[in-house]
Amino acid sequence: MQKSIIFLSLFCFAILKNHAVMTNEYNPLLEKFNTPHQTAPFDKIKPGHFEPAFKVKIKKAKKEFKALISNKEKPTFQNTLLPVEKKYDELSRLGLILFNLNSAETNKELQAVTRKVSPMLTRFMSKIMLNKKYFRRVTVVYENRFDAGLTPEEIRLVETTWRSMKRNGAGLGWIKKLRIIAIQMKLSKLNLKFNENVLDETNKFELHITHEADLKGLPEPVVADARQTAKSKNKEGWIFVLQYPSYGPFMKYAQNRDLREKMDRAYTSRGNHGDKYDNNKLISRIVNLRLKQANLLGYETYADYVLEERMAETSENVNSFLKELHLASKPYAEKELNDLKLFAKKEGLENELMPWDFNFYSEKLKAEKFGFDEEMVKPFFQLGKVINGVFSLTKSLYGLTFKAVQDIPVYHPDVKTYEVYDNTGRFIAVFYADFHPREGKQGGAWMTEYRSQSNIEGVMIRPHISVCCNFTKPTEKTPSLLTFDEVTTFLHEFGHALHGMLANTVYPSLSGTNVYRDFVELPSQIMENWATETEWLNTFATHYKTGEKMPPELVEKLIAARNFQAGYQSERQLTYGMADMAWHSVSKTFNENIVDFERNATAETRLFDPVEGSSISTAFSHIFAGGYAAGYYGYKWAEVLDADAFSVFKETGIFNEETASRFRTAVLEKGGTAHPMELYKNFRGKEPSIDALLERSGLR
Repeated sequence: MQKSIIFLSLFCFAILKNHAVMTNEYNPLLEKFNTPHQTAPFDKIKPGHFEPAFKVKIKKAKKEFKALISNKEKPTFQNTLLPVEKKYDELSRLGLILFNLNSAETNKELQAVTRKVSPMLTRFMSKIMLNKKYFRRVTVVYENRFDAGLTPEEIRLVETTWRSMKRNGAGLGWIKKLRIIAIQMKLSKLNLKFNENVLDETNKFELHITHEADLKGLPEPVVADARQTAKSKNKEGWIFVLQYPSYGPFMKYAQNRDLREKMDRAYTSRGNHGDKYDNNKLISRIVNLRLKQANLLGYETYADYVLEERMAETSENVNSFLKELHLASKPYAEKELNDLKLFAKKEGLENELMPWDFNFYSEKLKAEKFGFDEEMVKPFFQLGKVINGVFSLTKSLYGLTFKAVQDIPVYHPDVKTYEVYDNTGRFIAVFYADFHPREGKQGGAWMTEYRSQSNIEGVMIRPHISVCCNFTKPTEKTPSLLTFDEVTTFLHEFGHALHGMLANTVYPSLSGTNVYRDFVELPSQIMENWATETEWLNTFATHYKTGEKMPPELVEKLIAARNFQAGYQSERQLTYGMADMAWHSVSKTFNENIVDFERNATAETRLFDPVEGSSISTAFSHIFAGGYAAGYYGYKWAEVLDADAFSVFKETGIFNEETASRFRTAVLEKGGTAHPMELYKNFRGKEPSIDALLERSGLR
């Protein structure tokens, strides 16, 4: 999920009402969007439109902001915070369009524009959030918030605004403020460069196979996709790439061990080749700049700074949480790996089991133990049918209907658009669906938005929500058939989308996914639970050729296999969480070797000896280019929440409308209008317990 907009970025992306400006060239970003639901006019936008649009809007914003802070009237919510909130939708949209495009459909021209605009925008943002006069006005409102007749949501907005400004240095002296601004501008450039390097490293690698014997073990759809890739590059044979729909199946099924090793080494060494795409120096600079920023703000480490505004609250709590899960997972992980080594030896592996062998033999062992492998279920997971199944599930739970439309502009032909309505026919949201990989698209999967929900002074603005994934493409012979992992990924990101679509707050900076990072994964991860529920699978999982339903025995095998190697998978996730915490818990200038530091930090969870050249950190975009710095633990944290929350659905029925309605009104609609634990207890009636997660995962 790539979205975390707090108050202090409101005036950043945002400026004034869109209206015509006299320029030499028509610029759609400076006009009112005359499109259905005022959606972004992607068919008219060019990279060259962004910089002049930002310049015009920033200049206008400075004038408006100067008038706001010069107001001689006593500061109130209405004359201090409300004017900024009113501008949120119209002013944030330009930034959302640019940065979302840079993730979903970028090119060298757009990257160059983003590199130029990002520091410009960061400088403007920083000056707004550090403005002493505005902070004084906000402080007056904050100190009188309980005596001003404000609603609970308005009080929450005042509190989050004041805390955010204080935490970002608004109360510091000017010299320290200038240093913070300089740091933030440098970080904005480094974060972009890190992401660009990972994308370039991913795109530049090709495994070009010309001998059919090297394809042994690979399923026909995987081979067909590789043949199609080669054809698109005007080459003979087959091409495999590092984008997951190609890389994942290759590592599971390719019998050629040398080629698996080649693929694995290429994937795990991205950003660590000492060339122009190398990320080692960038990591050192990012970590040290974040530490300097934290120290200027009065914190010993960057993790201390971040976690103050998280459910976990402190580094000690996070590390204890990770340790508790590690102690529960490690014995299972070690046994699972030992069992796999014995199995691989029985299968004829004469060498030591290596990381590039793990998925290959795991898939074989899973098939032997459960009579199940991914290829058995793929024919029942045609993308179009999975989409219908997810939409149908949403209708059962929340009464939503998705209507495919053709008149909303898109940024790539792959993108599908929908209007979303509730069971009364009321318009709820615009939904963009972008499912397949391409060279201009970042890897992974995420949800984002192009417009936030708000309801200021009774004017309801409904959101524009997007889900981007990198699913298996259709081939000349078959439609897009998803793996089970891709189905759960879709459910995950769709859960984020529901959090955005069903938002029902007054103020946009508290709307949708604008919540603590370790809470934002609850709505997404709870959706994954339906993937192994027979009742739901029976509603859509039919064979793409014959139309027959997924056989009950196959469903049973799928469910039985869900906890296969759960200990190993838990340790792998904890490795990322521990690496993240280590990077952001440094308390003095970092000048060590990146790989050595990472390996020391993750030694407890390591199950294989390190492979020369491999590194987690050099391609860890979540923490060095995304919003998960000192927050990656949140995925495991939210697993505790989602397992505990889904137990209510298991008790009352997985389609129970009353339970779904309670989850909707307590969590999905509320955004950040209250502390996450308060929202959770409003649904569950009590605080979560780790027991449900351990039981679901078979780790107890």
